[in-house]
Amino acid sequence: MQAVPSYAPPVRGGPRAYRTRVRLFGPVVGMVPPAVLGATALALLHGSSSTTRGIAGFGLALCAAPGLLAAGVPLATGGNRYAIAIAASALLWFLIGVIASRRATRTPVATWRDFWREWAWPSVGVWLGVLAALGIADLAVGSALL
Repeated sequence: MQAVPSYAPPVRGGPRAYRTRVRLFGPVVGMVPPAVLGATALALLHGSSSTTRGIAGFGLALCAAPGLLAAGVPLATGGNRYAIAIAASALLWFLIGVIASRRATRTPVATWRDFWREWAWPSVGVWLGVLAALGIADLAVGSALL
């Protein structure tokens, strides 16, 4: 039997070191997409006078910080309420990153692709929950929300 040449460069530090990097940096890296969504929401809402920008910014803000709905932010205001909701949302995204990094590194050869696959499932669940909560809030409050 002939040996098959490998064209991929070797993993620096070996697979064990790569798994350790995924476990160590996974929770922080998992917070990057919600941070980008939040920054985009801020950019859309800053100086917005358009309905389209307002709705898009509000939706992105809720996807970035799902704790805003639990704090009642669309209907109640206050800087302290925003800070607590954003901190709770950051903790949620950090925990999703921890769980995703642990699940992705169950196999001996773990990659960032495995991490993102494991991160996507609970994230989509959170975003579907935000949509469901918006729908329930719209039914409870009436058509005043949307």
